[in-house]
Amino acid sequence: MSSQSELRVIAIDAGYIRPKLAAIHLVVDNGRAAFVDTGTSQSVPHMLEALLQAGLTPADVDYVFLTHVHLDHAGGAGTLMQLLPAAQCVLHPRGARHMIDPSKLTAASKEVYGEEKFAKLYGELPSIPAERVLTVEDGQRLTLGQRELEFIHTPGHALHHYCIVDRVGGIIFSGDTFGLSYRELDTERGAFIMPISTPSQFDPEAAHQSIDRLMSYAPRAIYLTHYSRVEASPRLARDLHELLDGYVAIAHRHAASANRTQLMIDDMYAYIDERLDRHGVRADAGFRRSVLDGDIRLNVQGLEVWLRSQTVH
Repeated sequence: MSSQSELRVIAIDAGYIRPKLAAIHLVVDNGRAAFVDTGTSQSVPHMLEALLQAGLTPADVDYVFLTHVHLDHAGGAGTLMQLLPAAQCVLHPRGARHMIDPSKLTAASKEVYGEEKFAKLYGELPSIPAERVLTVEDGQRLTLGQRELEFIHTPGHALHHYCIVDRVGGIIFSGDTFGLSYRELDTERGAFIMPISTPSQFDPEAAHQSIDRLMSYAPRAIYLTHYSRVEASPRLARDLHELLDGYVAIAHRHAASANRTQLMIDDMYAYIDERLDRHGVRADAGFRRSVLDGDIRLNVQGLEVWLRSQTVH
C-alpha cells in the first residue's frame, strides 16, 4: 500500500463503559466527512463536538459507515442519522435490515446484556429509513471527497462485518475483525492485541482468513474500534492467529464439562495473563481485570455459542 496521502482521521472516544474502550473515527477528505461506527446514542454529542472542532457541520457528512451492527458500533446510528441531513448509512447486506427495523437486534442484545444493563448502555434505537441505507458488496468502492474507499466483507467476528480499505493512504478501518488493543496495555514491544469472539456468529476459521485478507493489503496502520490506531505489523497478525487457536483450545478443553462456562472464564483469564506477562505488561491482576473483564466474559459467551453450533452439525 502507498502511504503518500493519508486521510485525516480523528479518533473520538465513544464514552462507552469507560474511557478509551471504544473509538469512533471521523474521516475527512477535501471537506467531506464520514463517521466509521457510531458508538451508542450517548456518543452522538461527542461526534457532533468533533465535527465542530474539525471546522465541519452535519451537512458535510456524506456517510455513516457501520462495520457491523453490534451495538457498541451501531447503537448510535439511528439517533445520529436524524441529525445528518445528507448522509447515507452504509452497511453489509446482511446487516441493513437490522438498522431499518432494529427490533430483532434489540431483543438479541437484551438477551446478551439483560434488560436493565441494555437500557443503561444503549437506550433507544431509532430506525433508519430504508431510503437512507446503502449496502455494499464485497470489493465495492465509494468515494469520500476525492478518496476512493474499498469495502471488503470480513466474516469471523460476525457474518455481516465489513472493513474499509484506503489503498492510497495505506490504512484500514477494521471494526472488530483485527481484534482489540487497549492503549493501557501497550509496552516497549508495542501494542498488545487479542481477538474478539463475542456472540453470536464467531467463526474461528473465517476469522483467520479475514485477518490474512487484511494483511494482504500490506497496510501501514489499522484503526480498531477498541481502541484506535495500531501499526500493522506482522507480529500483531501472528499474535491474533495464535490467540484464536488458544481460544478454540480452551473451548474444546471444557466442552464436556457441566460448568464449562466458568471453567472457560478461568482458563481464559490464565491464558491472557500469561500472554500479558510475555508482552511485558507490568500491571497487576486488579488493573488487568478492570481493563479486560468484560471482554473476556463476552468472548467466552461467544465460544459457548460456537460450541453449541459445532454439536448441531
